[in-house]
Amino acid sequence: MLDRLVAEELQADLGSAGIGREIIVLEQTASTNDAILQISNANSKEGTVVFAEHQTAGRGQRGNRWESAAGKGLWFSILLRPRIDLGSSPRLTSWAAKGISGAIENEFFLTPTIKLPNDVQIDGRKVAGVLVEMRAQKNAPHLAIAGIGVNVNQSRKDFPAELQSRAISLAIALGKQVDRQKFAIALLRKLDRTYRELFGKS
Repeated sequence: MLDRLVAEELQADLGSAGIGREIIVLEQTASTNDAILQISNANSKEGTVVFAEHQTAGRGQRGNRWESAAGKGLWFSILLRPRIDLGSSPRLTSWAAKGISGAIENEFFLTPTIKLPNDVQIDGRKVAGVLVEMRAQKNAPHLAIAGIGVNVNQSRKDFPAELQSRAISLAIALGKQVDRQKFAIALLRKLDRTYRELFGKS
């Protein structure tokens, strides 16, 4: 039995948070960054989040493929309208990586490290990654998509052989399964709070 993310419950638990004001959970998509761009328009709310239970073509930095075993991790993208120029997108990557790291530390008392520019590691192995893509908008704040992938409940065999020595999940690090829904809420809350602190608005 896969533990499924429930959009309505996530949204209800997040209350007045800016990030997570609208949540969509897709069963499967090529990439959540692409999916959120397809549904977004000039009126889309900042803070919309699209999760996918399974990504068939998740992307990492430098065109790398991001492996996403169905129902085992958190794969999602956040629609943002930060008032920064296109050249400042590394600030968003840094914000997201620090937010993931902080949420893992708060929830599980693990000590993640950030491998610049966009990876979060535990014991030198990758547990999460960030891919920020920005789009210029005429007469409006630029659109930014923060794509985030977190390995949550994978066992070692869920990773391809070539990644087994370089990837880790929260479950492997903790020796037990994690409630994905509960961690998704904690992570979105952390990202929302730190986004407001750094970028001045929700």
